[in-house]
Amino acid sequence: MKNHSLLRTAFGLFVGLTTAQAQTSPAPTLTGFIPARQAAQTKLETEFKTKQSSAAFKNHLERLSSVPHITGSKENEQVRDYIAETMRKAGWQVDIYPHDVLLPKGPGEIAVEVVEPVRQPLNIKEFMYKEDKYASDPRLTPGYNAWSGSGDVTAEVVYANYGRKEDFEQLKAMGISVKGKIVMARYGGNFRGYKAQFAQAAGAAGVIIYTDPSDAGYVRGLTFPEGPFYSESTIQRGSLLTVPYTGDPLTPGEAAIPMDAKGTPKRLDQKDVALHKIPVTPLPYGSATEILKRMTGMRSVPAGWQGGLPYTYRLEGGPALKVRLMVKQELAIQRIYQVVGTLTGSEFPDEWIIAGCHYDAWSYGATDPNSGTAMLLSMTESLGKLAKAGQRPRRTIKVAHWDAEEPGVIGSAEWSEQFRDELTQKAVAYMNYDAAVSGRTFGASASPSMKRLIIEATQAVQYPDSNKTVYQHWMSHTAGGNPTRVTGSSAPALVQGEPTIGNLGGGSDHIAPYMHIGIPALSAGMEGPTLYHSQYDDLYFYDKFADPTYKMGPMMEQVVGTMTLRLANADLVPYDVARYPTDLAIHLKAAEKAIQSYAPTYSIKPLLDAVAEMKTNADACETARQTYLKMGRTDKLVALNRELRLLERSFIDPKGNAFGAWYRSLYASSDPNSGYASWMLPGLLYEASLKSTANLPDLEARYKKAITTLSEKMRDLSQGMEAPAAVGGGNK
Repeated sequence: MKNHSLLRTAFGLFVGLTTAQAQTSPAPTLTGFIPARQAAQTKLETEFKTKQSSAAFKNHLERLSSVPHITGSKENEQVRDYIAETMRKAGWQVDIYPHDVLLPKGPGEIAVEVVEPVRQPLNIKEFMYKEDKYASDPRLTPGYNAWSGSGDVTAEVVYANYGRKEDFEQLKAMGISVKGKIVMARYGGNFRGYKAQFAQAAGAAGVIIYTDPSDAGYVRGLTFPEGPFYSESTIQRGSLLTVPYTGDPLTPGEAAIPMDAKGTPKRLDQKDVALHKIPVTPLPYGSATEILKRMTGMRSVPAGWQGGLPYTYRLEGGPALKVRLMVKQELAIQRIYQVVGTLTGSEFPDEWIIAGCHYDAWSYGATDPNSGTAMLLSMTESLGKLAKAGQRPRRTIKVAHWDAEEPGVIGSAEWSEQFRDELTQKAVAYMNYDAAVSGRTFGASASPSMKRLIIEATQAVQYPDSNKTVYQHWMSHTAGGNPTRVTGSSAPALVQGEPTIGNLGGGSDHIAPYMHIGIPALSAGMEGPTLYHSQYDDLYFYDKFADPTYKMGPMMEQVVGTMTLRLANADLVPYDVARYPTDLAIHLKAAEKAIQSYAPTYSIKPLLDAVAEMKTNADACETARQTYLKMGRTDKLVALNRELRLLERSFIDPKGNAFGAWYRSLYASSDPNSGYASWMLPGLLYEASLKSTANLPDLEARYKKAITTLSEKMRDLSQGMEAPAAVGGGNK
């Protein structure tokens, strides 16, 4: 579902510091560790960095991505079994969690054709190329959108640019009606489901979503198979689901445990769920051009709406152009499976570090998602070897492989709902690695408390075939004006001198842990070219364009393993507590500016004052932590870490957000008008999107409560760390 593009010499040149180098180099300061543990942790990380293998990563990727494996297929169940078997062999406990959820039964029937002035069926499948042996597999589906309505319509055409809310508003302002028409909208600008939602709300009879060459095709460079950009037949598949919650459409807020199990929730009637009713399907630009070039309306498009095909784009097709769009897509309850491996902690088994990636794909999924899946499988093997040698992590590590992400981020949401109470108490962090090895440039998005962890881990890993660390390579690309495209990472760096670390938006499996439960989260990966959600996301593409060296997988495993081991072994969880007031102040000022655009006298000063007070408590908390650790104290660790885990939960409001109560975080959500973008302080931004002030007093009170609660927790933490150790000490 996500919208992103994440991925000669011996491997030993880039696996990191050798043991000898580690002995001669000064040990780095590790956030969260007492001095006595820092050397041991550095040694452990050095040993971990000798476990990676390009061959192992490549083998996993090939086993995962050799056949198409859509959710619900027997091939996807074979991928599930391979994942489970690999983790069991690595010494992990493996649990498989089934959920019965509503899903489309494949693409169904699809037809698109020009009816007048000529009769011409349009291509809905990618071409087969002799260079790419994977392109001819008969199990590959036509291009389709999951959760389309069913219908067979023949109508005139209106071009709606990207199909964003503002695009439909502009059409209306120009006097262009889409009522009863088929809307042509190009991919980009928002989540595809909102293109359908806005079109249906405006009365459209159907929607065709196509990939324009200016956005991803020949305007950008050489096209597949010669280059990495969309060719004339490449089709972006994808979900259209836009219900106001994440997960199974029939069980909002409750886990869709198997229907034959005890305690199964009452399911909504399908007719009561706001699913799309009009037919929607994607087309490649080679097919879309047959429609667009025949549009004869009198008005050309506004500035910025012109695409890359070689003619003037028009707003209307005119009465002489008729197009038929037919989609017949059935829905049914289907079983999906979450595969979770557990390496139980030696000292704090009830503190959970969770890493995850989905495993279902629209076709082969070589980059999206299975480069991340393969990397995590390799990491479970490396950590398993350490555990078998007696180096078990202090906290429990869970590695989760989610099903049914592509149809709507469903599997991870169901698991999160099933274990919501336990996760609220035990989860330290959720780290998402969807498509995490898709190229050669690092990118990341994160909640405030996780940003320093990313920076420090990338500083500890060498970038292959260079004298730079991953951090230095990342910084050089940030300085060169190349912002990352990891999910939700469109925001600029918030702190001068840092690489771009984005804010988490929508589109992948961090949504439920972060935005519903309040677990600190991050998304990270190596980014590069992509044929996103097309059948060409296969091993041929990976070998030629993503990473022919296969060195990025092991390198990314080192970054991920470093973060995982530091979270798992630190005495005090290494959150960046001081980052909260920094980021909050920036987001509050942005919200104030959005509201002042229609209410010029509005001031958010009371909330900024509360954040200023929080900064005092955050700084005191950080100072107390440093003193506590420097003294080598290990008393009250369980209690202190429990309080640290609950910091992020301060933003969880049972009332939720006005656009969807399931999104309980007042701090972050996906943009309910675009789907992918991150909304920071979403309650305030939603009010601003409505150009309303009616709910501001209530929202300000709720935000004041959340900020004050977080601030007081920081104050209490600092006092707890400053208090003298109890007689007898100990970890309890």
